[in-house]
Amino acid sequence: MRAIGIMHWGGPEVLSVVELPDPAPGPGEVLVRVRAAAVNPTDTALRSGARAERLRDVPAPHVPGMDAAGEVVSFGPDVLTDLRVGQQVMAIVVPHGARGAYAELVAVPAASVVPVPAGAGLAEAATLPMNGLTARMALDQLSLRPGQTLGVTGAAGALGGYAVELAKVDGLRVVADAAPRDAGLLGDLGADVVVPRGPDVAQRMREAVPGGVDGLVDAAVQNDTVAGAVRDGGQVATVRGYEADAGRGVRFRPVWVREYARRHDQLDRLRQLAEEGRLTLRVARTYRAEEAADAHRALEAGGVRGRLVLEW
Repeated sequence: MRAIGIMHWGGPEVLSVVELPDPAPGPGEVLVRVRAAAVNPTDTALRSGARAERLRDVPAPHVPGMDAAGEVVSFGPDVLTDLRVGQQVMAIVVPHGARGAYAELVAVPAASVVPVPAGAGLAEAATLPMNGLTARMALDQLSLRPGQTLGVTGAAGALGGYAVELAKVDGLRVVADAAPRDAGLLGDLGADVVVPRGPDVAQRMREAVPGGVDGLVDAAVQNDTVAGAVRDGGQVATVRGYEADAGRGVRFRPVWVREYARRHDQLDRLRQLAEEGRLTLRVARTYRAEEAADAHRALEAGGVRGRLVLEW
C-alpha cells in the first residue's frame, strides 16, 4: 500500500509517498480502506521531531494521522460488531509503531470504528473522531454541571468548535474567544458570549464572568496564561500535557485522547450528534494525499477554520 511517511524529522518537505506492506487485521480489529485522513497539530508535531526520543527505537518511515474515514475491507478474528464489509466508517487511529492514518489501509480496534454520520461525506467524517473525542474527554474531566460556565480558547478551530457544541449539549453556558471575523461563527456554534482572542483572553473572560468561569478547555494551548479566567478551585483541560500549580486551587488537567480511543460508546454518540445537526463537521480544504506537505504548511501558517483533509 501507499502511505505518507517521514524518513527523518523536519519541515513539511520531509513528507513523501512510501510503499509499505498491507496491514492485516489482528484479533478484534477492522481493516479500513482510508479515503480521507484529517491533518491535525499532533501530525505536525510528529513530523517536526517532537516525539523523536520516544520513537528512537521505531524504524522509519513514520506515518502520521489519527483520523480516518473510508470503507470496511475485512475483519480480524474475534470481532464483535454490526459493521459490514464495504460500509463507510470513521475511526480514531492511535499510531502503533508510528503507523497512522495517512495510509491507504489501516487496521484498528473495532471499538475505535463507527459508521459515518448519515448525510456526511468521508472528508467531513474524517474531521470528527480524534477532535470530537478530545473535546468529549476534556469536558468529562472538568465534570461541570448544567448551568455552569465553560471557557473555550481556540474556539474557532476544530477542537474548540466541538468543545463549544458539546458543552451546549451538556447544558453549559459557554464563553469563547474569537477573532472579529469569527465572532459570527462562534455564535452559530452556540457560544453565549464571545470575547476577543489574544494574550489577554483571561482578562476578557473575567470581564464577561467576574467570578471566573467554572472550567476551561484550552484548545489554543495558552497554558498558564489562561488560569486567570478560572474561578478559585476551577479546572483547565489542556491538550499538550501541560501541568502546573496555578494557585487559588486551580488545577490543570491534561487530556490524552488515546485513553478514549476505544470508547465506542462516546464515538458513536458523536456520530449521532452529527446526524442530529448538533455537531458541525467543518472541512477547511481537501488535498490529494501526495500534497500532504502543502497541507502541513497551511496548517502551520494558522488561520485554518475546520480541518484540512488528505484524500486518497
